[in-house]
Amino acid sequence: MNNVFHAGELAVQRQAGVADMAARVGRGIKSTILPAAAHFLQERPFAVIASTDSEKRPWATLLTGTPPFMRVLDEQTLLVQALPLASDPLLATLQAGGEVGLLAIDFATRRRMRLNGTAVWRDGELIIQSGQVYANCPKYIQTRTLSIRPFTSDPPESSTAPQLSTEQVGWIATADTFFIATAHPQGGADASHRGGNKGFVHVKDNQQLIIPDYSGNMMFNTLGNIAANPKAGLLFYDFEGNRLLQLTGQAKIVWDEAQIAHHAGAERLVVFDTEQVIETKNALPFLWTFQSFSPFNPQ
Repeated sequence: MNNVFHAGELAVQRQAGVADMAARVGRGIKSTILPAAAHFLQERPFAVIASTDSEKRPWATLLTGTPPFMRVLDEQTLLVQALPLASDPLLATLQAGGEVGLLAIDFATRRRMRLNGTAVWRDGELIIQSGQVYANCPKYIQTRTLSIRPFTSDPPESSTAPQLSTEQVGWIATADTFFIATAHPQGGADASHRGGNKGFVHVKDNQQLIIPDYSGNMMFNTLGNIAANPKAGLLFYDFEGNRLLQLTGQAKIVWDEAQIAHHAGAERLVVFDTEQVIETKNALPFLWTFQSFSPFNPQ
């Protein structure tokens, strides 16, 4: 058995018929932060981080700062000088320490990198010891350029609900990007990017989303976690309106070909049932300019 993957990942790889390919791709997963990865991390003005709250529910959120707010101290240690907003469900989790998954992404170049490990909070800073470090392909990333938003006195404003509002349903129904947080029952959190053309996420109602799973790196880190633990968290970022939408709930993988056929390009589906919603306005100091859709997006 390749110990890079846990039983859930291996099971999904076998069901998808790609176990041999996944084993080859998995050789690219390292426990250390190589120089190129360190440089990429230290240039980023934000990162997605995933972990679980006190009820073991996964959430994803964004950490931001002036580069290098993330600094590589040695080949297995990443220092992050940032925390989520006070209203964020992951604030207490990160201060308490535990398993985290971090995704660094550059929308302008379609580069992304994942670092999964264990975090401790020390002297006002987050210190992550890496367990797995690896790059992902550029598929399904829409290109956007970033500038810093002019100073505003409007404070962040958060609201919580058990289901999606009509306006939030419309937001998701036109989204081209989101992030997903998952976690393995015996430890190990993961943050992943998902993208497609506008409307690629189907909103069935104000609680259920149907997400196409396109051809990817064949490792199935996210789906493997879901196979082992159906809890998941989603993060939608309103690039134009400076809002964050965080969801946590239950996810399941659908392999039924008749259902999959309704979603162009999908090889599987993930059905997500929402249990809690947090929307935050005035969330981030960024202005984004859309450039182009990924050429890999199914039409």
